Amino acid sequence: MLEDRTCLVTGGSRGIGRAIATEFGRHGADVVVNYRSSEAAAEATAEAIDGTDGAAMTARADVSEYGAVEAMYEAVHDRFGPVDVVVNNAGITADRRFEEMTREDWDRVADINLGGTFNCTHCFFDDIREAEEGRLINISSVVGQQGNYGQANYATTKSGLFGFTRTIALEIASEGSTANCVAPGFVDTGMLETVPGRVREKIRRRIPLGRFARPEDVAGIVRFLASEDSSYMTGQILAVNGGLDW
Repeated sequence: MLEDRTCLVTGGSRGIGRAIATEFGRHGADVVVNYRSSEAAAEATAEAIDGTDGAAMTARADVSEYGAVEAMYEAVHDRFGPVDVVVNNAGITADRRFEEMTREDWDRVADINLGGTFNCTHCFFDDIREAEEGRLINISSVVGQQGNYGQANYATTKSGLFGFTRTIALEIASEGSTANCVAPGFVDTGMLETVPGRVREKIRRRIPLGRFARPEDVAGIVRFLASEDSSYMTGQILAVNGGLDW
């Protein structure tokens, strides 16, 4: 379903990003696995993709630095040419109660979660807009919809992606390209492992399906948004949260 498509996945070496990247590869895409520091994990992801119907390259870039994203753009074009799909997945947390949060905590999360989304979308904007069916897919969170104790910075950046997605959807619609947003619930990744066990259990009990999401649960939805099957869907926020009431 994704043959002859080139897809960039930021933060593609681990967790949800790795699941998305490998899902794209299984469906025939050429995949750019972006990473900031986890080179070995990125190379392992690329090797897994090369063993499927797709091809892969790794691209090191701190998405919060515009110059680094520009350099990644050049490297991707040298290898694969223009990109058809951009998945803004890279994100971090720096959790603490707001009264204890520093401006550094705030800026660090905003620079990557929102600034990185701006940088990557801006650098690859013409690619998405001019592709036969370009796709921008932003990975948000249920936390952006409902807030979460100790995550004022993270929740703000993830809710900010909603307005960004809807605006870009309007600006590229005339070219037949789309922009959508996926808001996963609590996903069983390394980020969730940092949450104390008693808190994880409290969260799990609130989920009607009774379990945390697997990265593959999110990857399948993202693959649908990257495909032709989603061509009449744009500006939408897809909640993938096991029925969690927000």
